[in-house]
Amino acid sequence: MTDKLSVAIAAGGTAGHVNPALALAEELDARGHTVRFFGETRRLEGKLVPEAGFDFYPVNVTGFDRARPWTLATALAHLAHEERRLVRAFRADASLMPDVAVGFGAYVELPLMRAAARLGIPVVLHEQNSVPGLANKQTARSAALIAIAQPSVRAVFEKRAAASTRIELTGNPVRRSVLAGDRARGRAALGVPTDATLLLVFGGSLGAHHLNQRMVELKDRLLGMDGVYVVHSTGADDYDWTREALALTGDQARRYRVQAYIDGMGDMLAASDLVLSRSGASSVAEIAALAVPSVLVPYPLATADHQTTNARFLVDAGAAVMFADADIDGDAFADEVVGLLASPERRATMHAAAADLGQDRAAARLADAIESLKR
Repeated sequence: MTDKLSVAIAAGGTAGHVNPALALAEELDARGHTVRFFGETRRLEGKLVPEAGFDFYPVNVTGFDRARPWTLATALAHLAHEERRLVRAFRADASLMPDVAVGFGAYVELPLMRAAARLGIPVVLHEQNSVPGLANKQTARSAALIAIAQPSVRAVFEKRAAASTRIELTGNPVRRSVLAGDRARGRAALGVPTDATLLLVFGGSLGAHHLNQRMVELKDRLLGMDGVYVVHSTGADDYDWTREALALTGDQARRYRVQAYIDGMGDMLAASDLVLSRSGASSVAEIAALAVPSVLVPYPLATADHQTTNARFLVDAGAAVMFADADIDGDAFADEVVGLLASPERRATMHAAAADLGQDRAAARLADAIESLKR
């Protein structure tokens, strides 16, 4: 039986960092371990972590803006101060001292990772993306374990990590609320018949407009297919434009639902037969975890084109097809989306390929790896 651990987690800034960390925390908590988060109260983690019921210890760091080099001095001063403060706090309070410290890649992880390394506490890093962030690259040499979500990132960390560092492909943890998605419940919420074919479309908070434009152009062709329903999440900024451009009639609106964002992603994915989306790390992880066939259109302005590499993870497995953003205006894109909607056989093959990736077990694999570490 594994000894119960006290695990400190640092994750912040964006949902792409915080949600995988919460997924791990849920798994560790279910196994009886104690979890405490370290982050900034004014950022997303300061809201999501307390809402999830986990202890939260505030740290105060300042990011370095490469466009303003003079901010480096302030950032380094804040980092050093917070590192010293955490070392003192851990030494003064044995209940606060963790057995393992886990960082999910944002700069907010640095004080905790450095304090842990100074005190001999095993450091674990998790990298969600196919292009490692600066914080994880800086911390790699101190890590006992680096968990990766994409095979392509292994080579980067092999060059930066210590010889003793373990690098394991665990996948990107997905929250239990998503994994618990239910097809019948999702379809009931949407008013979609059980025998219909459902296309779910979402583009994320950035870069959704081109996808939304293309969906406007494809609306009539999609609704001309028997039994096809569409749920189209536009992003908040593009909702009014898309709704007006679609100009749905009453009959069309019964089969084509347009909304600003997706509430209850697990149920929506489980209800879907095909997904059309960008390929951010969290989107790819959730699509794979629910084993939904997908058409992926990487956001073309993503740093180092990492969304294309993210998408290849599913494409290479046979679970998805990919189109460059510049190519979605062509007939090949439209024909592929329509062809997949018309072919339950192709979708079944893609579903099986996605299920074989085992992305739904990513949080468990990461928790297993953490449990294997001893202070």
